[in-house]
Amino acid sequence: MSADVRQMADGVFLVHGTHTNWVILVEGDAVTLVDTGYPGDRPLLLASLAQVGSAPEAVAAVLLTHAHNDHVGSAEYLRATYGTPVYAHEAEVPHARRDFLHQVGAGQVLLNAWRPGVLPWGLRALRSGGTAHVPVTAPEAFRAAGPLDLPGRPVPVPTPGHTDGHCAFHLPDAGVLVSGDALVSGHPTSRITGPQLLPRMFHHEPAAAAASLDVLAGLDGDVLLPGHGPAHLGPLREAARTARARAQ
Repeated sequence: MSADVRQMADGVFLVHGTHTNWVILVEGDAVTLVDTGYPGDRPLLLASLAQVGSAPEAVAAVLLTHAHNDHVGSAEYLRATYGTPVYAHEAEVPHARRDFLHQVGAGQVLLNAWRPGVLPWGLRALRSGGTAHVPVTAPEAFRAAGPLDLPGRPVPVPTPGHTDGHCAFHLPDAGVLVSGDALVSGHPTSRITGPQLLPRMFHHEPAAAAASLDVLAGLDGDVLLPGHGPAHLGPLREAARTARARAQ
């Protein structure tokens, strides 16, 4: 099996899974994995590591942008099998443990079933483990400021709204933003392409999600690696402003 792996900068790889993305940061013999796709994406996840010349035992850490099932799917597998630490923003740690769940429910999906793309997306999500119970047993909080001492030296950028502890990761030297679901470039349930917020039903606090775009607009760089949709090339500030205008 091969994965859709695309090199976006030196040591920075975007991987497209089942309607969701993850990012591999390579530094020497070690890697940082930002998100892990759906539970059903595990074969693709392992294949993507092999395709960049790595292996699951070389993953120094999993960084979670947030703890929805389509991003946290194999985090506990890596932690339990290889001892890989799993890090998230301190506000997201209890979400990753599943002390609570802030995720779109079946009822909300059904209420929006009339929208183009929603039912096909929902069925694919179910098949991929979108409603599976995949808590991370022992997630850890990273420090909230400055670059992390991990391959790629990602800088956490708190962007609450999609979830309370959502966090993007900035790679200032590479001009790259790993935005998770704070800023995306497409989704099967969206009628538009390019920089945007996910549809309202996916956000725990829609107003806060829109406000977090102003934080992203202050970052330098020209490569956006979103949690959903293709990579977007162009100034990050313009991408965030475009999404903000579309969210009005």
